[in-house]
Amino acid sequence: MLRKIALLLATLVALTACSAPAATTPAPTAPKAAKPVSLVLDWYPNAVHSFILAAEQEGYFKAEGLDVTIKMPAENPTDGIKLVGAGKETFALYYQPDVLVARGESIPIVSVAAVVRRPLNGIMVREDSGITSPKDLAGKTVGYPGIPLNVPMVKTMVQADVKMTDISWDLVPALATKKTDAIAGGFVNHEKLLLEKEGIKVRYFAPQDFGVPNYYELVLITGEETAKNDAATVKAFWQALTKGQNWVKANPADALKLLLSKQDKTFPLEAAVEEASLKMLLPWMEDAGLPFGAQKAEDWKQVADWMVANGALKAGVNPEQAFVDITK
Repeated sequence: MLRKIALLLATLVALTACSAPAATTPAPTAPKAAKPVSLVLDWYPNAVHSFILAAEQEGYFKAEGLDVTIKMPAENPTDGIKLVGAGKETFALYYQPDVLVARGESIPIVSVAAVVRRPLNGIMVREDSGITSPKDLAGKTVGYPGIPLNVPMVKTMVQADVKMTDISWDLVPALATKKTDAIAGGFVNHEKLLLEKEGIKVRYFAPQDFGVPNYYELVLITGEETAKNDAATVKAFWQALTKGQNWVKANPADALKLLLSKQDKTFPLEAAVEEASLKMLLPWMEDAGLPFGAQKAEDWKQVADWMVANGALKAGVNPEQAFVDITK
């Protein structure tokens, strides 16, 4: 009898197991698609762009959920401002004073981060010229690439009449051949290094040392609507770039190799020049006590006031509306 009961219980257990619903494995969740964004550089890839290339190579953009396309200006360096202002590109690199000029022309862009915190532009003369101060250029010829802002910059620094002559981008040969007494519009981390590589010693006068307010040479810009309505993407993008900057600081030799591997064939790079340029730039991209990219309202106001006073900016442009500090 007990044996029959045991067999009956075993049969019931087996039938119950067979009738129980099979356990289902949850369907895998599809990975969230990376958000496509674009970045227009201010010029061909060079040392100042190393942190961007690092963010791409090291996967920092992907880690932030971004699919980033890096582009060069199609026609001229101002392409970034125009395309971002028109909503055709997400981000661009350009110069702080030009952001103010653009806003004066009702182009809806804002700066969201300061990349290089001091001017790279300035006045350069040959050391053998006998010119030891900007004031020595009174009555002399200064070549520049036709960019309007260079005119008030030179006049502020020299405090006297000079002859400004548009030499386009032939800055290095103009000074090398003594076609002009000085050049403005060349960068201390580029043209000066190129000239010295050719054995021509150069004396550089920094604008902020001669009456021009310190300005951010390079800033990251986006459209007003993007900054207002998609702040999460802007912040994610900058977080990836900050990681890229930290990688470059920790691995400068590898950053140089990466840059040289990404150089454009139409704009070949000199390894020694870019190495020296990167060494100069890294401390100029930082400000003690501030996070990478932070912007100061007083910096924007001082630059705007100087530009208005020198006829380089329309009155009425509010500098506080020209930037958003995404590091806060």
